[in-house]
Amino acid sequence: MAIQHSSFPRKGRGATFDPHNRFAPTRSEAIDDGWWQEALPQRLATTVRHEPAKSALSWNHSPDLGFDRSLNPYRGCEHGCIYCYARPSHAYWDLSPGIDFETRLIARTGLVERLREELCKPGYVCRPINLSGNTDCYQPLEAERRTTRAILELLLECRHPVTLVTKSALILRDKALLGEMADKRLVRVFVSLTSLDDELKRTLEPRTASPGARLKILRELSAAGVPTGALLSPMIPGLNDHEMEHLLQAAHDAGARTATWMLLRLPREVAPLFEEWLMTHYPERAGKVMSLMRQCRGGETYDSRFGHRMRGQGVFADLLAQRFNKASQRLGISRRTDVALDSSAFRAPHAQGDLFL
Repeated sequence: MAIQHSSFPRKGRGATFDPHNRFAPTRSEAIDDGWWQEALPQRLATTVRHEPAKSALSWNHSPDLGFDRSLNPYRGCEHGCIYCYARPSHAYWDLSPGIDFETRLIARTGLVERLREELCKPGYVCRPINLSGNTDCYQPLEAERRTTRAILELLLECRHPVTLVTKSALILRDKALLGEMADKRLVRVFVSLTSLDDELKRTLEPRTASPGARLKILRELSAAGVPTGALLSPMIPGLNDHEMEHLLQAAHDAGARTATWMLLRLPREVAPLFEEWLMTHYPERAGKVMSLMRQCRGGETYDSRFGHRMRGQGVFADLLAQRFNKASQRLGISRRTDVALDSSAFRAPHAQGDLFL
């Protein structure tokens, strides 16, 4: 049962409060009854619980996505990006999409074994798996758990292609492994770039790598032969959209040869969380930002329709698309990679008991 406290920023955290869990049968709110209480801590520790994985792959049929299957080693994300569209999913585990999403994490155990079993199924058809569809697979928890590393080793073993999206420098730990996969056309990496402004990054994405560190990821992986691209996401009208051309230029200079962009998405609880964050950190811009967002969403804070949710509509959204296309053409950055991933070499991995037969 989530308790909503008074809104205030916590050091190193994105959300300023915990919205009510919409699946909870009751709702509680904290009120000041006049009795003395100790102040709530400014710092919140991260806790992790384990969840035995019943399956590995998640499937989708969205025409907006370039993949039909994804894999998430963790639930929740310590990066704490205030705009994260995955926040509402935390409610399914009786947790809040707010501060809980970034402090109360779930590590999925037995995931590599479940993936091995699914890849061994007779009817399995190999197509690229996307890592980080609902979390960042290289968030700080990965340094200890190494689940992402084990998944990549399995995919290399069976020659299965994979795409990665991250904003964490921890991915460089696996640079040699990714280079080996790239030699076999099995991997493509996209680095999420939101801003080159360290101060904006500090509050918008509190526990992510700095802008300079993300450009370093692009440089080092590109030098290692790994196909890399930049994901300019989210573009937030009135807050970071003025950086679009600069972000593309920086990504190009760092070695990215493909790029795409997405408009800010504010599904369910993300909208009030983001608005509260704006009022806390950028009160002078809050009205303008939300007005422009509604202009891009048909007067609403969000439009979930396929074909609209990633780009928006209207004059401002069209202008963003034109700016992106023009800058990309000038820099020679493509929307599509010229290195196709290879699904033809896939071979089912050894089942768990094979070595003992």
